[in-house]
Amino acid sequence: MSARGQASAGELLELVRSGRAVTRGALQQATGLSRATVGQRLDRLFRAGWLREGAGGPVGSPLGGRPAITLEFDDAHAVVLAADLETRHARAAVLSLTGEILAEHSGTLVVEDGPEAVLGDLGHWFAELLEKAGRRAEEVCGIGLAVPGPVDSETGRVVQPPIMPGWDGYDIRGRLARAFSEHTGAPTVPVLVDNDANLMAYGEQRTGYPRCSAFVLVKVSTGIGAGVVVDGSVYRGIDGGAGDIGHIRVGADAQCRCGSYGCLAAVASGGAVARRLAEAGVPAASGSDVRDLLASGHPGAAALAREAGRQVGDVLATVVTLLNPGVLMIAGDLAGTPFLTGVRELLYQRALPRSTAHLDVVTSRLGERAGLIGAGALVVEHLYAPERVEERLVGMGV
Repeated sequence: MSARGQASAGELLELVRSGRAVTRGALQQATGLSRATVGQRLDRLFRAGWLREGAGGPVGSPLGGRPAITLEFDDAHAVVLAADLETRHARAAVLSLTGEILAEHSGTLVVEDGPEAVLGDLGHWFAELLEKAGRRAEEVCGIGLAVPGPVDSETGRVVQPPIMPGWDGYDIRGRLARAFSEHTGAPTVPVLVDNDANLMAYGEQRTGYPRCSAFVLVKVSTGIGAGVVVDGSVYRGIDGGAGDIGHIRVGADAQCRCGSYGCLAAVASGGAVARRLAEAGVPAASGSDVRDLLASGHPGAAALAREAGRQVGDVLATVVTLLNPGVLMIAGDLAGTPFLTGVRELLYQRALPRSTAHLDVVTSRLGERAGLIGAGALVVEHLYAPERVEERLVGMGV
């Protein structure tokens, strides 16, 4: 926050959104601003439609005197669009600013068809979803997109993605913004792009484990990736490569889709399990096929999933020792009992007891919606961050 007595309108909004100060008096006390200055800055937020008087009625003022009217973030003034791409499937939604899904669609989208076609189709999906949700395109404040590859958060471009041919360095933000505008007739809006495991971790941590200061999610589907949330923020590394554990070498001779041999994803991902099942005469071509076989109780799929879990658990012993998380969440197509059993067997065998003494190993709470909710939250936190609020208010002429 700015120096006491200099807090901006954005910092006042942050105090209200976080619940740390929800009356004018509390804002004065928290910031050192005068009553008149607090009033002026709140007036801008009211005119923008971002604040409203709370429905709970007056509460006691920290400065004494008569009860004060509470303030709250007006989450009805805008909506967010979000999409989560997998290799052969996608899910998209309209969300409220608090993460409630207002309309949702899932269907086939093949990333190998390339960004031009896939992002164009998403623009069409978004237009139909807005109509389904009964919201106008002009109410959309931003779009969040989860992709199955490493992303440079500064540019929003994927960087050498092993399972996204044709997407390396592509201007995803620009194309998706144009697709939204072309299909809705509305002006372009900000687009944020991040790795799918990162956004799943962000969504799961915020909704289910907000007090966990070190949270790790491992997604095991066609590939394998991890998302890490530290002190409430996604940890991405220098250029978006953090968490790419699927390409740790584990000594096997199987060739990975990245071109190397012996990657963890080549032997323990949903795609790898599907390949081994197919070699045994069981129809399976992808992680989603393995998921269906596991759901039906197929013994061969269960045995291979448990073996894959042991291989992943061996790698996670190092991850847990390095990061010392409070929660390790397993998500994706293989996130079931056989795989989780395998992970626990090797993790607790290989990691030091000190590293796992306070560790919870769990499966996803949000399921297939985790990436959508994380993508929506990323957009909201970006657009309503204190430093960006002032910029947006000026742009609105407020």
